[in-house]
Amino acid sequence: MSFIWPPMLLSLALIPIGLLFYRALGGRRRRLLAARGGPGFAQGAAHGPAGLRGRIPALLVLCGLVVMSVALARPQAVVDLPRQEGTVILAFDVSGSMAATDLAPTRMAAAKAAATDFVEREPSSVTIGVVAFSDSGVSVQPPTNDQATVLAAIDRLAPQRGTSLGQGILASLKAIAVEEAGPWVDYYTTQTPTPTPTPTPVPAGTHAPAVIVLLSDGENNESPDPLTVAQTAADQGVRIYTVGIGSAAGTTVDLNGFEVFTQLDEATLQQIAQVTGGAYYGADDAQQLRSIYDNLDTQLVIQPQLTEITSIFAGVSVLMLLAGALTSLMWLGRMP
Repeated sequence: MSFIWPPMLLSLALIPIGLLFYRALGGRRRRLLAARGGPGFAQGAAHGPAGLRGRIPALLVLCGLVVMSVALARPQAVVDLPRQEGTVILAFDVSGSMAATDLAPTRMAAAKAAATDFVEREPSSVTIGVVAFSDSGVSVQPPTNDQATVLAAIDRLAPQRGTSLGQGILASLKAIAVEEAGPWVDYYTTQTPTPTPTPTPVPAGTHAPAVIVLLSDGENNESPDPLTVAQTAADQGVRIYTVGIGSAAGTTVDLNGFEVFTQLDEATLQQIAQVTGGAYYGADDAQQLRSIYDNLDTQLVIQPQLTEITSIFAGVSVLMLLAGALTSLMWLGRMP
């Protein structure tokens, strides 16, 4: 257990001072009663059950003050808390064709806008990661529930080279595996790695707590075959929701001095979504992305978390103080 305001523990030193003051007052009261020959002196000095019972209220008040002093220091402890969690990987196509302007101002800007709207609407229980892919795929932001970090990663993305949808899916699957297994799977070692076993196919959507949102124009000009990799995701039960960025009419874009015609390939994106049990969204209805969370079956996890427990100590101290006051009134006819 630790404390947010540890200096407040110094208030414990006031309790012995108060106890000495209380005993001094009690001694003065007994001397006055003895001088007057009052019956209260005999009862207060008596030994046995009555004398013991007379000390219980003061003991309860003393314990209540001790617990209250600890509460003032705002204690905190690591508590295993249950929470519902899910993981969403935003896989961005950052190929050169995403600089096309058939979606204003560019396809990349439209993809960022759709993803930003999605991130801002997600609850904190969903962790979001960002993967960028062109002719290769890389995780630019491991899954986190820090929305500002995710949005910053999205903002850094810019069009680059060719397009490999398969590499984007593979990088997303790896990001999910790292999130579930823990960061230790990424450490450097000189040992020969254990071959990753081929997953036993499972029904689509079995891996419900994690999904991939693939934002792309769908044009693929690099290996591996995206449908083959999509089947790998389906075999692991991971659904892929695809978002088509671009227009069916297409446009011409300048890539390093070459004029290249590019257009939205909806058919490929629809097939990827269909193979994995996901869904396809066009850029004009990308606001429906937030409905993905409605289909994300979160999982219950137990997560250790540093939690402030001041309320527990404060509640116990109040109960002790009330118990001390009530027993003193009932047994002694006065406040302690």
